[in-house]
Amino acid sequence: MKKILIIDDEVNVSLLLSKFLTRNGFDVTTAATGTSGMEFLKDGSFDLVLCDFRLEDTDGREMLKNIKTQYPKTGVIIITGYSDIKMAVELIKMGAYDYITKPLYPDEILNTINKAFETHHALVEEPETTSVNKPINGKRPQLPNNEFVVGTSKASKELARQIELVAPTNYSVIILGESGTGKESAAKNIHLNSQRANMPFIAMDCGSLTKELAASEFFGHEKGSFTGALYTKIGHFEMANGGTLFLDEVGNLSYDIQAALLRTVQERKVKRIGSTKEIDLDVRIIIATNESLQEGIQKGRFREDLYHRFNEFTIYMPALRELGSDILMLAEHFLKMANQELGRNVTSFSPEVIECFMNYRWTGNIRELKNVVRRATLLTEGEMIQMKAIPLEISNYRMPSIEPVVNAPEPVMVKESRNDLKNAAQEAEYDTILKVLREVNFNKTKAAEILNIDRKTLYNKMKAINLGK
Repeated sequence: MKKILIIDDEVNVSLLLSKFLTRNGFDVTTAATGTSGMEFLKDGSFDLVLCDFRLEDTDGREMLKNIKTQYPKTGVIIITGYSDIKMAVELIKMGAYDYITKPLYPDEILNTINKAFETHHALVEEPETTSVNKPINGKRPQLPNNEFVVGTSKASKELARQIELVAPTNYSVIILGESGTGKESAAKNIHLNSQRANMPFIAMDCGSLTKELAASEFFGHEKGSFTGALYTKIGHFEMANGGTLFLDEVGNLSYDIQAALLRTVQERKVKRIGSTKEIDLDVRIIIATNESLQEGIQKGRFREDLYHRFNEFTIYMPALRELGSDILMLAEHFLKMANQELGRNVTSFSPEVIECFMNYRWTGNIRELKNVVRRATLLTEGEMIQMKAIPLEISNYRMPSIEPVVNAPEPVMVKESRNDLKNAAQEAEYDTILKVLREVNFNKTKAAEILNIDRKTLYNKMKAINLGK
């Protein structure tokens, strides 16, 4: 049984962590101070230490230094608040395996711990060999990503093939797909199978950034550089140096921030706000969007030169409804995760639930499925999830009869007999839309990309010509 030492002066946090990890098969000891933690290490052999960065009698830097000096085979994971992330990244370079930010989420903690054990502490035993291009023990580390599951459908296999192809390169990647299809998980999987796997993976949600905050978040700032800059802040580019920076919903960035971003991407240098010092960057960039960047270019919302900087390789994330029986495989995967998180032993889904899952449209995609399974696991008292644990909007869902399917009869469009130019243009548009939809198996996201229009416009045009939703 693996032995874990938790060092945290918040008793409630230690207690909750201890109970959760004990339920998951670990032998757990807790300490409230750095001094008592070192005493426990002296008296027993621990495989891993979870250490809070801020302790009453010391901090994470000193603890890491002492642990790695006296017990070099013991792995260390730092628990940190948002304001300590800069230091946490530096601690990783000093030999910590990883850091976990507060608030703590059980599945994230468990995944991080499992990764540490499954790699036999390769990343914590030899920190001096963790440069981007230098392999560990003669080979590149292969880290599992428990959030990314490869299915058996054609779409899943093609996605896995593309990730396997691009991961070892340093190409910038654009990941396209609807919200909730797992774009960040795919980006992590690319990172974890690259030569940067032992360096930081930093994710940034551009959709939530205001114009005023964007520059500081990207590039950082020096203390006192503007009103409210009460401390020096490291930017996301600098945090990800040596590793991978994932930019989600990049199409929402303002045009002037895009210009600053282009300069950084071109020159691979960053300068904090209020500083004259330029910092060299070695960062792989992966971006994700659920909107058409090409349409943004045409409408003047997105810089074409920045698009081409990013577009060295493009990956399309299929919608959940395109994955067929993979839906059930993913549901079983999320059921295992929910059992671990909640300490339950729910083993299966009823036949009615399985049929419901296969018929539902899953507009929220993988994220929606995961939330539904977690909720159902919580509500289930026995070993099998029944329909009563499924939300009504899903259990009462009925597939619309007008939804087109592969090889369906050609939909009827009422055409007037006039031969004017307007009518001819409408008929040509109808033929083009139908042809493209058939080519992509009625995948509306792909069709909108090919037709160079946004999905809302495509839906409206399909409705106008009786092609369903």
